[in-house]
Amino acid sequence: MDDLRLGLLLNAVSPAVGGVLVRGEKGTAKSTMVRALAGLLPSIATVAGCRFACDPAAPDPQCPDGPHPGAAAAERPAHLVELPVGVAEDRVVGSLDLERALAEGVQAYEPGLLAKAHRGVLYIDEVNLLQDHLVDLLLDAAAMGRSYVEREGVSVRHAARFLLVGTMNPEEGELRPQLLDRFGLTVEIAATRDADERAEVVRRRLAYDADPAGFAARWDGRERELAERITAARELLPDVELSDPALRQITAVCAAFEVDGLRADIVMARTAVALAAWAGRTAVLEEDVRKAAQLALPHRRRRNPFDAPGLDEEQLDETLAEHRAPEGPEGEGAEGPDEGPDDDGPGSGPGGGGPDGGGAPAPDTSDSPAGEASSDDVAAPPRQRPGGSRESAPVAADRPYRTRLFEVDGTGRGAQGRRSPAETAAGHTVRARRPRGRLARLHLSATLRAAAPHQLARGRSGRALVLRRDDLREQVRRGRESNLVLFVVDASGSMAARQRMTAVKGAVLSLLMDAYQRRDKIGLVTFRGAGAELALPPTSSVEVGAARLEQLPTGGRTPLEAGLLRAHEVLRVERLRDPDRRPLLVVVTDGRATGGQDALPRARRAAGLLAAQGVAAVVLDCESGPVRLGLARELAAHLHGEAVSLDDLRAEGVASLVREARTTMTTTRKAA
Repeated sequence: MDDLRLGLLLNAVSPAVGGVLVRGEKGTAKSTMVRALAGLLPSIATVAGCRFACDPAAPDPQCPDGPHPGAAAAERPAHLVELPVGVAEDRVVGSLDLERALAEGVQAYEPGLLAKAHRGVLYIDEVNLLQDHLVDLLLDAAAMGRSYVEREGVSVRHAARFLLVGTMNPEEGELRPQLLDRFGLTVEIAATRDADERAEVVRRRLAYDADPAGFAARWDGRERELAERITAARELLPDVELSDPALRQITAVCAAFEVDGLRADIVMARTAVALAAWAGRTAVLEEDVRKAAQLALPHRRRRNPFDAPGLDEEQLDETLAEHRAPEGPEGEGAEGPDEGPDDDGPGSGPGGGGPDGGGAPAPDTSDSPAGEASSDDVAAPPRQRPGGSRESAPVAADRPYRTRLFEVDGTGRGAQGRRSPAETAAGHTVRARRPRGRLARLHLSATLRAAAPHQLARGRSGRALVLRRDDLREQVRRGRESNLVLFVVDASGSMAARQRMTAVKGAVLSLLMDAYQRRDKIGLVTFRGAGAELALPPTSSVEVGAARLEQLPTGGRTPLEAGLLRAHEVLRVERLRDPDRRPLLVVVTDGRATGGQDALPRARRAAGLLAAQGVAAVVLDCESGPVRLGLARELAAHLHGEAVSLDDLRAEGVASLVREARTTMTTTRKAA
């Protein structure tokens, strides 16, 4: 937990660092650590009665409650504002005070959580589950130190400087690289594996449960020391000098690791200065630059959702040494990195800790299905399964590529995303309607138009509007939703023949990346041998899906019916858990089925069950060779879905077909 503790303290010393993103597995006290920080922050002086926490010494000239000439001051603790995952945009930025607008006929602004968090801490638990447009909004406010509100006839500017902290469990899905870049620092935490340390954690927790007040009093002295050290570091911060050699090392490290843009350079510089102030120094040393790189760069090196955050420690040391000043105080600090352990963190060393980070060549996987052994089996001998079928070793996937967009027909009401048309909480307003149940999003103008004709009959006097419940109208917004993309992958021996599995895995990996970009949940059902299994329950983590796909072996018979029935059961359960999220079934197969003479008819009856439920389906036809049976296309017909070949899956291929068709039409018209 040392890096998390340090990252939080550095932001407390210098909020300009840009916040902390905490990544870690469940049950590692991420939230406990963040909530404890609020008690260490110095109290703040505010203008009495100001809802925006203006500083009496320098009030915000654009404060909606201002101006504040000669206003009285009040002192209070810094706020810790927690942002729930399901929060709406108007609660975050604030909105028109509808009660006063309707009852008094005046335009008034009701502040949101950003105003409440000003000069305090804004904490987002499970930030990776927050809607993307809200994350963008929060990070923009954190970067600019100001919130801009333009909605419902309200135009407001107010200060919003806060310490932004987000926590997330990577198993539940990653943030986009563009959003990761907006967090100043990131830290990875995991529960200790040391038995004595775990015992001490349990001991302290039990002591707190037995006597919370006594436990807090026992640690009160240590917390006061930390709070005083934060105050001292804040006072020292303006006096810290970032020398040209240290700045040169910072920019050289960012260039060597090929991070995009210049935000990383700025964050590293601010972090190195904060580290020096925290250590009680007025000069930035090489050890500060090195630690700043470890905190500010790992999450900025991700290029796609399947890259794990990490930093090559050896490359970092080489770059620092290459740009080290030949003389001066930096020479003393150069020994800093060698004094502590620099190879015991996750992902240390070249390759970032991935199983195939070095790009080793994939093993020869030209195994044939059961009963069709080939001469290439010497390179990767099949394994004998208990049921008598042979299993080939996993093969590597082709490089992912941009795929076609597959949508679910109709208009849904699922979570906001980027795949299928839907009525969503965010998006453009298309019309107004009477509320269905509890009013969620008031359509103000439609409500006023509904109430206006009845004002005389209702005896209106003065500016206040006389409203009835029947006058209320809600907004209907049209956007796009995310879906549950359930992959049903044929991993039988027929898929291993003729080296098809490499191309098939590349296609599925490409569809996984597409699902990541469109904010979908994904699941993976595989079938081979004697039956089917749920290899990955529905999840938001496409990284886990890619890992399961990479480990997928092939071999044995083709129980297509079992795969489709297992998919039917998975979708039935998910429909109960999340009825608004519509599924998209992607069946990856050549259409063959084994298990008796009636194997194909049984598989088609199973497909009919899915079609009867209205499940949108796509069959990825993996059949290859000069002679093709067309079984996958027949399966698509029984699913009432679309059949797409591997060649037609690429978005570039579709675009080229369109261009060719347009060229042909133009040529024909000119000839005519």
